Amino acid sequence: MIQKNIVTRFPPSPTGYLHIGGARTALFNWLFARQTGGKFILRIEDTDKARSTDEATRAIIDSMEWLGLDWDEGPYFQSERYDIYNAAIERLLSSGQAYHCHCSSEDLEKRRKSAMAKGAKPKYDGKCRELGLGPAPGSVVRLKTPHTGTTQFNDLIKGSIRFNNEELDDLILKRSDGSPTYHMAVVADDISLGITYIIRGDDHVNNTPRQIQIYQALGESVPQYAHVPLILGPDKARLSKRHGALSVLAYRDMGYLPHAMLNALARLGWSYGDQEKFTKEELIEKFSLENVGKSAGVFNMEKLQDLNAWYIRESADDILAKGLIPFLEKSGFKNLDKEKAKDAIATLKIRSKTLVDMAESARFYFEKEIIYDEKADNKFLKPDMLDLLLNLQARLEQTSIFDQEGLEKTFVAFLEANQIKLKKVAQPLRVALTGKTASPGIFEVMEVLGKEAVLERLGKAINHIRDKA
Repeated sequence: MIQKNIVTRFPPSPTGYLHIGGARTALFNWLFARQTGGKFILRIEDTDKARSTDEATRAIIDSMEWLGLDWDEGPYFQSERYDIYNAAIERLLSSGQAYHCHCSSEDLEKRRKSAMAKGAKPKYDGKCRELGLGPAPGSVVRLKTPHTGTTQFNDLIKGSIRFNNEELDDLILKRSDGSPTYHMAVVADDISLGITYIIRGDDHVNNTPRQIQIYQALGESVPQYAHVPLILGPDKARLSKRHGALSVLAYRDMGYLPHAMLNALARLGWSYGDQEKFTKEELIEKFSLENVGKSAGVFNMEKLQDLNAWYIRESADDILAKGLIPFLEKSGFKNLDKEKAKDAIATLKIRSKTLVDMAESARFYFEKEIIYDEKADNKFLKPDMLDLLLNLQARLEQTSIFDQEGLEKTFVAFLEANQIKLKKVAQPLRVALTGKTASPGIFEVMEVLGKEAVLERLGKAINHIRDKA
């Protein structure tokens, strides 16, 4: 049963960029919070000072913003919350639920090897557990883990899970350098932030009993847990870079739309009947943990590309223009006419799979100098086309309405007067205007380019043919 006042969190570590698995975890937490009218918190787990970087932190936040996963609180930084962790540790020490351990790393290693030689598990043997020791240089703080019975929880995806306590040793809560361990910091944070549901990858299942025991030792309510399955590649191996396991920002830079990415992430392990495509509002409405499968989701780059192409076709031209212009600017185009970009998109979206594809296809609309493809030039810009192109040039100069309808009327008259079919002149004209043999419809291209640019490019092609003669 879903409780009220839902609070979820996404706690990435800034030791690298945000990848597919982390982004899906963030999405599931975000969807669950949004659907239930709850709260979604972003926390940056940056206690690993050696590996955490500002660049990675910025990339994580940029990724979340690009995907549209807004947060209600945060970002909180664990490196700024040590007072909270130390206070929780002191509570455990004061209540007798934790103790100071003076065992050196050398002694621990010897005892582990001795235990293994006897066929026992190489876990901490509890030497300092009941000695009542105080703090000392090089000492640590350990949790008094129960050594009998079980620690169990009902996973909202996997069902009932239990661990034998005898398998678990006395967990270190505070290191010898005074820093909190991962488990201690996570639990103290989740308590202080009021987290009620923890949705994370199933590689964290083995961490859960440790954390539950800390909650119980502190006398705090244990949150609900939901561990989502791993993501695999099409070959059913664990997802890696060869499958396309890149950072979220890499997909942005490859020209994918954020909504296509969200849709693809949502379908990795979650389903709603046979529906494949969802608006963001539909995802919020229909998402449920009950429909997250127990088996791994399979990430497929081809499906993502097909999905992206569909979203490009369905997106409004003005929205796509905002995404396309930065890619054109990267190609060297400056001070772009946004209306012209929007008009160009209308001619290109049907055949574009990514914004990178679209930007490449759109280049001819904005280039000042058209470079002819060599094969196209030799095949279509030939001297025997000169008279026809001159005739067409004269008619286009007289065309007052330079839209598709007006251009069609001009061409009908031109074709009838010259007793030819459109295919006779279409490809030479296309090469003259775009430099290549493949483009959107010729009347669409001419309308977007405008009368002045069409006549200028056609004039250059005519001079180019004359130079060949």
